[in-house]
Amino acid sequence: MAAQGFNQELRQKQTQTLVLAPQLRQSLKILQVAQMDLRTEILEELQTNPSLEEMSMDTPSLDEPAPSDSENSSDDSSSQSEELEFGENFEILNKLDEDWKDYMSQVGGAQTYTSEDAEKREHFFNSLVSETSLQEHLLDQASLADLEPNERQAIEYLVGSIDNSGFLSTSLSDLALLSGLSLGEMQDAHRILRSFDPAGIAAFDVQDCLSMQLEAKGRRRSHAYEIIQEHFKLLSRRRIPDIARRMSISVEEVQEAIEEISLLDPAPGRRFAEDTNRSIMPDVIVEWDEDKWKVTLNSDYIPRLRISPTYKEMIAKGSVSKKEKEYIQEKMRSGKFLINSIEQRQQTIERIANEIIKIQGDFFEEGVSKLRPCTMTQVAEIVGVHETTVSRAIANKYMQTPHGIFEMKFFFTPGYKGADGEAVSNTSVKDMIQQLVAAEDTAKPLSDQEIVTRLKEKDLKIARRTVAKYREELGILPSNLRRQY
Repeated sequence: MAAQGFNQELRQKQTQTLVLAPQLRQSLKILQVAQMDLRTEILEELQTNPSLEEMSMDTPSLDEPAPSDSENSSDDSSSQSEELEFGENFEILNKLDEDWKDYMSQVGGAQTYTSEDAEKREHFFNSLVSETSLQEHLLDQASLADLEPNERQAIEYLVGSIDNSGFLSTSLSDLALLSGLSLGEMQDAHRILRSFDPAGIAAFDVQDCLSMQLEAKGRRRSHAYEIIQEHFKLLSRRRIPDIARRMSISVEEVQEAIEEISLLDPAPGRRFAEDTNRSIMPDVIVEWDEDKWKVTLNSDYIPRLRISPTYKEMIAKGSVSKKEKEYIQEKMRSGKFLINSIEQRQQTIERIANEIIKIQGDFFEEGVSKLRPCTMTQVAEIVGVHETTVSRAIANKYMQTPHGIFEMKFFFTPGYKGADGEAVSNTSVKDMIQQLVAAEDTAKPLSDQEIVTRLKEKDLKIARRTVAKYREELGILPSNLRRQY
């Protein structure tokens, strides 16, 4: 038998990969971070970029020059400063701006920020990835799957209905009605979605979620799987001897099975959740001003920046070496990029906030019970950006309203349509359920079916299972545990 030899050879292979420039990563982070985190980012940049300086908070615009420290300087000095500002220096800054625009357009087809495109600009952030949300993670997998158009549409509806824990917060029948798709198509899409990562996603409850994870591990014939399927209530009460007796196995075997179950993730969506251990500072303040609701951006904690006139003057005078000039120009370019990114962030948040007010006007008037269904796609189309940009822009942002401070995500929720065609959000439905329970006779508390009937009287047709899910999310006990004698 001839011995097999090993050959070594060099091959060239051409591939395309998206390399994210540090500045672009910084811009995406600026759009997505909370206000206090943004302040930290800016202060760090001020420490490392000598071409940037902070302006007085009294300055009305980021583009307006800061007042001079030497107001009593001579007329000659003033003339020289004006000459530098509007002469050679203007040409330098204009060239830097053009370089910046070219740089943006070369990376991922970014926008040019020309005046003609100002109203319909597209965010260059769309092609970037940072701190992927659960929804983005699932939609990315869907984009790689071989799906029919109806299946893709159904999966998008399902993904939009998954809560932060990774559970499906709306029944398949309700989603079918909302989407206009058949229940069979929604069920098929649900089966596909349940095969996505992470294991246990799109489950109906914790029991279903844990079962899915064991199935994914090939442990369907295990004691752990049987305990979850057949004795979950006993497990939740830690009735280990009862489980052992019913399964005809030893207590030790039950404990081993429970140990295996303890390694599963009861909320697979939470690994994508944002860190909520932070101080809350509203980014947007909504107040009634004469005859309309007015949006005001809270920029008190965001340092205001400009390019330092000192460094602009150094370049304009030509008093630095070529290497020093290149260094200063690079720092000025980086600083201008940061300033534009902050302006872009604030403009995007303001436009989204104004659209929220138009859609949720009744909420600002009367409160949570009047919250309307609203999707990110709906707002993105009006604002003229991609829905992922809306998702990033509202992440970690808060809105101060007459009814309290709310996450901006709070205003984006699916919902139902009553018999009169009036749209009602899921949040409003939960509020109705809470009010019904608060007003019930404690000696004869309302069952889930009775709540369904009461909601039907309000022209809202909701499945009993959905009512039970909302009741659990509100922390309301079942009727038999709420009864007081």
